[in-house]
Amino acid sequence: MTNFVGDHPCKLDGKSRILFPAALKKQMEGDNDRFVVKKDLFENCLVLYTLQEWERQNQQIRQKINTFNKEHNAFLRGFYRGTAEVILDSSSRLLIPKRLLDIVGIDKEVILAGQDAKIEIWAKEAYENLAHDEEDFAALAEKIMQGTKSEEA
Repeated sequence: MTNFVGDHPCKLDGKSRILFPAALKKQMEGDNDRFVVKKDLFENCLVLYTLQEWERQNQQIRQKINTFNKEHNAFLRGFYRGTAEVILDSSSRLLIPKRLLDIVGIDKEVILAGQDAKIEIWAKEAYENLAHDEEDFAALAEKIMQGTKSEEA
């Protein structure tokens, strides 16, 4: 499984394309040039999945969903709303649908932020506004990670 790391500043060209950073391309397993992009569930950014990771996400959903349940169908509709397949062209550019860029307010400057098996796509200003106070982040890390080692034992 691909593990993306790093924050990569990019610029959106006039045709809504992003030059995919070579550093991220090197982190990909295999010859992947197809991705799925969608609006994040929690944040005002887009999320880019390799096709392999997208399929893994879908497998998790299939294991929990009953298509004959009205709430489950509502979830599926919301989850897949606005998704698009994008392909890395021969010049290593991704054409991101303008409608998705507009939803999250991406205009010109973009940050591609590697986050394990996905890449978040942020408007530069919005990403910079996320910067946490180091003490706040340390407290959050302690809260989330507290006790995990003893729970595994």
